[in-house]
Amino acid sequence: MSILVVTGTGTGVGKTVVTAALAALAAARGASVAVVKPAQTGVVGGEPADLADIARLAGVTDTHEYARYPDPLSPAAAARISGLPALSLHDAAADIRKLADSRRLVLVEGAGGLLVRFDEDGATLADLARELSAPVLVVADPALGTLNHTALTLESMALRGVELAGVVLGSWPAAPDEPDLAMRCNIRDLETLAARPLAGAVPAGAGALDAPEFLLAARAALSPALGGVFDPAAFRTRYAR
Repeated sequence: MSILVVTGTGTGVGKTVVTAALAALAAARGASVAVVKPAQTGVVGGEPADLADIARLAGVTDTHEYARYPDPLSPAAAARISGLPALSLHDAAADIRKLADSRRLVLVEGAGGLLVRFDEDGATLADLARELSAPVLVVADPALGTLNHTALTLESMALRGVELAGVVLGSWPAAPDEPDLAMRCNIRDLETLAARPLAGAVPAGAGALDAPEFLLAARAALSPALGGVFDPAAFRTRYAR
């Protein structure tokens, strides 16, 4: 069994698409995969949300959502505003462990960034990862400003004793677009911050692909350690400045 937590350097950096890519590659290898979204915000009732996107892209339907709030806020704030109970990350961890007992891989997608609050006591995704003894994959925006956000995320993980699984660029410009100078320069700096090569670069727009095309894109976008064939040295040679 294996548990991998996916977080981002902020909101909208591509966590869901990266989680779907991980799920698609694992499922294509024949592994049993469950995907957990502990708290979903900004949706109501039976509206499709992140797990529906993952199921569509990866073909994985073993999905689990523990709390849902209508306002697009942090889970703690959304629970407070709605009057609904906040999610217990301790209970979530217990359920995730049960899932991991009978699955080869459990993917846990966070909400927002690593230190977004889930309850009024300040529990965060970092706390959940530490309780699960699970490594965390960080999804970063490749654009200007990402270095500070990524450095803060990685330093917070180190201070809290959370293991880094790697850094993936969540929305790399797809052909015929070209990355700008800041994106090109950020490659080497991100690798320096992480003290390791990039673990992948997912093309912008991948979330709009159909499932077979998405699987091909996922394989090209993620490193062998994550089930793909992404070559960070070749990527660096092609793009880095």
